[in-house]
Amino acid sequence: MRKVLLSIALVFLMAFSVFANSNELWEQSTLNKVMKRGVLRVGMEAGYMPFEIKNKQGEIIGFDVDIAKLMAKEMGVKLELVNTAWDGIIPALLTKKFDIIMSGMTITPQRNLQINFADPVVVVGQTILIRKELADEVDSYRDLNDPKYTIATKLGVTADFATKKYMPKAKLRLFETEPEAAMEVINGKADAFVYDLPYCSIFYSQYKDQLVFLDEPFTYEPLAWAVRKGDPDFINWLNNFLAQIKGDGRYDMIYQKWFESDAWLEQVQ
Repeated sequence: MRKVLLSIALVFLMAFSVFANSNELWEQSTLNKVMKRGVLRVGMEAGYMPFEIKNKQGEIIGFDVDIAKLMAKEMGVKLELVNTAWDGIIPALLTKKFDIIMSGMTITPQRNLQINFADPVVVVGQTILIRKELADEVDSYRDLNDPKYTIATKLGVTADFATKKYMPKAKLRLFETEPEAAMEVINGKADAFVYDLPYCSIFYSQYKDQLVFLDEPFTYEPLAWAVRKGDPDFINWLNNFLAQIKGDGRYDMIYQKWFESDAWLEQVQ
């Protein structure tokens, strides 16, 4: 009888311990803190078309912004956008300057050592814009792997890493922003610009007479929202939110607005 009572007590203590740990986890969850604060703070770097960019009034608009507005609405809280330089965006998340990164960030094993990612929101890959004069001699990234070519891209992003990996013989020029790097080709200071397909596609639409677009991606890059590690409640909510809006058509409406139409360009030019 004593053994039976001891076993029951042990099971009760284990159940209480699990409940206490779960409750403590929820108290520490970013999601719980956002709801108590009444504000969702989203970190992003405005400048990555069409994910986040400033309009003529200086407001940040874009695909990620529309998704963030929908996310805050479903949480029943206000939205605060925190514009942050790309090279400091992960440290800013880790030091709790904001709650989540929604900025077209590629999932990489190296980043995943520092932060956690929700399910992919969009899958993209690296593409190339070249000077029109090179149309007959450059057909793929392999042709650019030559010291006679100069490639421009943004510092510290997957385009930077992919260029170093696949075109190590080419000269590489790195810039703080996408427009600075892309304009190097327009101004004749670089032969090619390497970047994600969505950005290259939009930039190409504005300079078709000066560029050739090699639009077959040569990398596989899933983009996702990033949060601090050790927060299963927040990741669970984000994945279910993404699945819901993909299933009920709201994601498709936002995707079509930013990726299948260029009407929004009037707001930024």
